[in-house]
Amino acid sequence: MTDRWIVGSSFGWRPGTRTVLQPGPVFEHMASLRGVTGRVRLTVLGTAGGDSESWSYRVHEAFYGTRFDVTVLKVMPMPNIDDPAQLLLDSDVVWVNGGSVAGLLALWRLHGLDDAMRAAWEAGVVLGGVSAGSLCWHVGGTTDSFGPELRPVTDGLALLPYGCGVHYDSEEQRRPLLHALVADGSLPTSYATDDGCGIVYRGTEVHEVVADRDGAQAYRVERTADGVTETPLPARQLG
Repeated sequence: MTDRWIVGSSFGWRPGTRTVLQPGPVFEHMASLRGVTGRVRLTVLGTAGGDSESWSYRVHEAFYGTRFDVTVLKVMPMPNIDDPAQLLLDSDVVWVNGGSVAGLLALWRLHGLDDAMRAAWEAGVVLGGVSAGSLCWHVGGTTDSFGPELRPVTDGLALLPYGCGVHYDSEEQRRPLLHALVADGSLPTSYATDDGCGIVYRGTEVHEVVADRDGAQAYRVERTADGVTETPLPARQLG
């Protein structure tokens, strides 16, 4: 059976020295999960951020001179690729950027990318992303898609049968809301990541926790008879 990999994270990009962005070590790690030793076919989606032209340019600029051959897949104002599903299947790695996960899910379903992502994952393409790009693979989680007061989202793609918490150590509403949603059964057992941390899933099981910042870690949040319990999951440093 083909290995299926997802990296759900609160990291990805770093500030560039000569460019606005530069890729963090997670991209090379995802290529290694795919087993690619030469050129890497990378598809990047900025759906959650509105598919802006400036962001697309920054992505291409960030990977210039690397071994990554980048295609930015847009759905706004219309898909920029004739066959997005085939593009995803032909990729080695797919990266989804942050923004509105509610908007992302609606647009992906409108254009059939929900089914296309599942097909790519089942074919062995390594999926990953940051923030909304992490939430989307899960059952749901906490989001600011609707405003500054966080609300739950519970209609994720559910490739992973867990809830998701992102920016766990940097946004004060994240932890208490995730705990409340797990405690009342709105979300199942959930995994959360500090900024600078990601979780690698092999199939639907946690394979390892990785980080590109000292001290960043992940957490497993489970419902108990008394409410919830939170278990820290230390991370291995990348790069």
